[in-house]
Parts: sequence; structure tokens; C-alpha cells
Amino acid sequence: MRSFYTYSFERLEVWQLARAFKKEIYQITLRFPSEEKFGYTSQIRRAAPSITVNLAEGSGRASNVDKANFTNMAYTSALEVIDHLIGVYDLEFISEELYTSLRIDLDHIINKLNALYKYQMKQETSLKQKIKTGSIE
Repeated sequence: MRSFYTYSFERLEVWQLARAFKKEIYQITLRFPSEEKFGYTSQIRRAAPSITVNLAEGSGRASNVDKANFTNMAYTSALEVIDHLIGVYDLEFISEELYTSLRIDLDHIINKLNALYKYQMKQETSLKQKIKTGSIE
């Protein structure tokens, strides 16, 4: 088996949790009514992957402020998923038990995104900036 590089975002616990959540959302939406293909199914299937996508894209940014901006976008995508979950629960596409479980999982992801954002904003300089200025020890 070939070996490949593991990128920094793949090592983030929040990315790993969001990855599993995304898979669960895809499996759940398979049971939605077929007439929702272009409605809630499409909307929630776009919002859930945006969490992981924004974390991945942000990891490639040079500055910590840019990284934090993408973490914030992941956070707002998670909030969008909450609204969609409320909608599909209200329409009885999912049970109260499943809704509660998904909300708890998403709350955990949101808390970790918030912590990551705060950490990124506290960092004064990025590793690339330290290397450029020769201030790395």
C-alpha cells in the first residue's frame, strides 16, 4: 500500500468529528422524501461538508488571521446545519431522538471550532512568518 502525506487539517480533532458528522448527514438524507431532493436534502448536504472544506482550505493559508477566517466560515456552516436540522425535525423527516443526537454532536463540533478560532486569533505570527523573519528558534 502506498503511503501519503497527512495534512495538518486531517489531524484536527474537530475536522475528524465534522467528517464523521458529514457522513452521517449523507446517510440520513437518503431517507428524506424524494420531493426534497432539491430542497432540504440538497441544502443540508452542501452545508455539512462546508465545515470540513473550510477547515481544509484555511489550513493552507499563510496567516493566522486567514486561517481563523476560514474557521469562522466553518462555524457559520455549522450554524446553517442547525437551522436545516430544525427544519427537517419540524417537518418530521427525523425523529426527536435523532434530532437531539445530531444537535449534541454539532454542538460539540461548534465548541471546538470556537476554541480553534480563539487559538488562531491569539497567535501573533504564523510559522511561515517566523521562518521569513528568521525568528524561529
